[in-house]
Amino acid sequence: MVTLRPVRPLGDAQLEELGFTWHTDADGSKYVTDALVEVTHAEAEAYYEAANALYDMYVEAAEYVIENNLFFELGIPFNLVESIKKSWENDVHWHLYGRFDFAGGIDGQPIKLIEFNADTPTGLFETAVLQWALLKANGMDDDAQFNNVYQAIADNFRRLITLFDDPEKFEEFYDGWKILFSSVEGNGEEETTTKLLRQIATDAGFNTGYEFLQNVKFDDEGIFDAEEHNYEYWFKLYPWEDIGSDEPELAVLLNAIMQNQKAIILNPAYTLLFQSKGMMKILCDLFPDSPYLLKTSFEPLGGVAQVEKRMFGREGANTTILAADGSTVEATGGPYGNYKPVYQEYVEFPQDRESNRYQAGVFFAYEACGLGFRRGGKILDNMSKFTGHLLV
Repeated sequence: MVTLRPVRPLGDAQLEELGFTWHTDADGSKYVTDALVEVTHAEAEAYYEAANALYDMYVEAAEYVIENNLFFELGIPFNLVESIKKSWENDVHWHLYGRFDFAGGIDGQPIKLIEFNADTPTGLFETAVLQWALLKANGMDDDAQFNNVYQAIADNFRRLITLFDDPEKFEEFYDGWKILFSSVEGNGEEETTTKLLRQIATDAGFNTGYEFLQNVKFDDEGIFDAEEHNYEYWFKLYPWEDIGSDEPELAVLLNAIMQNQKAIILNPAYTLLFQSKGMMKILCDLFPDSPYLLKTSFEPLGGVAQVEKRMFGREGANTTILAADGSTVEATGGPYGNYKPVYQEYVEFPQDRESNRYQAGVFFAYEACGLGFRRGGKILDNMSKFTGHLLV
């Protein structure tokens, strides 16, 4: 049973002062719950260890995919393969952040990987800033959470320069290189999240700029903002798989820019391998005894309850829960039906007294660095709620 600690919620005006404008869902309900999940220090440590171990496994699995040319099996667009290989070859293409989604981990339930959102900052603002603000507003200690996300990402920005060396040596190596941050105009959540990442990079010591994606200029010499300023790094809050399928000309340009070493793109193209849910099938092949993995296949699993997902589905869309006899328990529609399916053994999420289900999200930036929860039904879709946590 999930144990909750009721808290006084932040008002809409307070949230908007923080920059958090997506506080109310389309049905009028509040997106952030007025309770925190109680998590023991041992449980937080177990989440930390699970995310770190799984990231190492993903790195090994990505090498296996590249060596064995398994891009088609993972649904990778053909026009991104060379960009993936190029970014994988050189450590300067640094993975800034990702988020592991887990079932279990509390109330004695084992931790099981649901998926790795390797290039998705959904929940970043909530985890890094909002749940910390809830602690402060309710008079609780700053250290009463597993939440070092802001500092961890700042250190990872510095590692763009220092790589595996101490991030505190940033100023010894930094030579004025600039990062341009971009999101699509008209999406307030994505713009705010991108600007949060820009602020983290600025605090880390970088020169930064911001430009809506449609105003960014690309050519063989690099990446430029609307005023023709050149940038050595470009962060885009726009999925790689969408670039491959919907923006083929941009995919060609970005590959040329990378091959000519004119700019480095964040997160790097190889994170698309991690993002593909097909990677969990590769993990099962390579690490059959891992306690963190649910059986996963490109074909339906026989005789067990399972979940059918799409390789690049997001926010629970195009997801079907199937009973052991193959009948449908629950399903969602969505825009990802054209992607290849993957089948994963079904596992229950922990529940509270009102039968709400909770999925843990652990952010990873060089190491596991922060925990938050999504609350909802059997399928956690875009109407699920964010719930912070409290260490007890």
